[in-house]
Amino acid sequence: MKAGRRRLTWLAVGMAPLVLLLGAMVLTHIMGPHAKASASRASASLTPRGPLHLPTQPSDWRGAIDYRALDRRLDAMMTDRSMEGLAVAVVENGRLSFVRGYGRTAAQHGQPVNAGTVFRWASLSKTVSGTLSARLAADGVFSLSDPVEAFHTSLRLPGDAQRSLTVEQLLSQRTGLPKNAYDDRLEDGQDPSVIRAALAAVPEACAPGTCHSYQNIAYDTITEVIRARTGEAYDQTVQKRLFEPLGMTTASIGAAGLIGAPAWAKPHRNGKTLTLSEAYYRLPSAAGVNSTIADLALWMQAQMGLRPDVLPAPVLDAAQHARVATASPYGRLPIARALTHAGYGLGIRSFTYKGHRLIGHSGGVSGYRSTMMFDPATKTGIVMLWNSDANLPFRFQAEFFDSAYGLPFTDWLDLKNAPGETRAVLAD
Repeated sequence: MKAGRRRLTWLAVGMAPLVLLLGAMVLTHIMGPHAKASASRASASLTPRGPLHLPTQPSDWRGAIDYRALDRRLDAMMTDRSMEGLAVAVVENGRLSFVRGYGRTAAQHGQPVNAGTVFRWASLSKTVSGTLSARLAADGVFSLSDPVEAFHTSLRLPGDAQRSLTVEQLLSQRTGLPKNAYDDRLEDGQDPSVIRAALAAVPEACAPGTCHSYQNIAYDTITEVIRARTGEAYDQTVQKRLFEPLGMTTASIGAAGLIGAPAWAKPHRNGKTLTLSEAYYRLPSAAGVNSTIADLALWMQAQMGLRPDVLPAPVLDAAQHARVATASPYGRLPIARALTHAGYGLGIRSFTYKGHRLIGHSGGVSGYRSTMMFDPATKTGIVMLWNSDANLPFRFQAEFFDSAYGLPFTDWLDLKNAPGETRAVLAD
């Protein structure tokens, strides 16, 4: 019964053509008449048949990847009780080549997931703040080598290390704090600025600047840095500098952007709908973004270098360059052992998978998961958003890249041993 329920026909979404069209119009308005031709070319390059088409139907799927086989594997994955709804998009050789929705927005009375369904990005949001900071630095708004202390933020570190910690070290998770310091206080409802001030009393995990230690509350200090130099709220800067010129018309920051969407996916765990948790929305740079899968695909294409009008190559190099070695993400999942040479840039990760360099980030908050992973050399990658605590899509990334590289099939999903694997890892 569940397999039949999960096998859903993709719904045509009338709003989808407007996403890319409005993006080109906004870009032309911002950059002036001389940008009209380049904006049109950029928009057209993002889709397989021009700027007004999403490849939602099997007849649209084109490329070396076997998309029908990929679709069957995703269908099989959706039979697991840990899954509820899922949206997937694939970019192959720079072209958006596959967009598909599976499952429902809610276990009870939900709608089929489609191109208009909005999900949370969770910690995938860090790719936005890290890249925005690289862009602002390139524009001379501040320097990545500036000490955090210069911006009069609320962050306090052991030994007053905020006086020497640089913006670059903040964004590459080298504060010296223990992993996820005081996240529990945020979940208990404390104000992030108050918690940041209290971090001075936390014992150091290492000397600041010397090791990677993943943070949320400390990381969100970048919102104060950006506000100090731009004079505007973080979400306004993101919309003006990134989302609007990229044509990401469904992308937003904050809970209102999720629940105010015409169709949004509710959080789930093991088939049960959860109460929406807003704690991490109070860290907008660390976990505040929402969007449809189509807009996340646009973001990945921009990260691939396909929108140099918005994100020039030097900006992407600054953001994506690994500045510190890290442990592999995904905990004890099998894919963790396959991702080697893991590193962290400015809010974004890099890895080696079977000899290929990959870039991306994942995220997880209560009832939602997200991931983006791509090969910058081939401009091929996958983005997925889902409304449950399931970890199976993280595993699926390995199957995707095996297919993209023409490698023999490996059953990374291992569904017979994976049912209910919902809380093994909280991706970051």
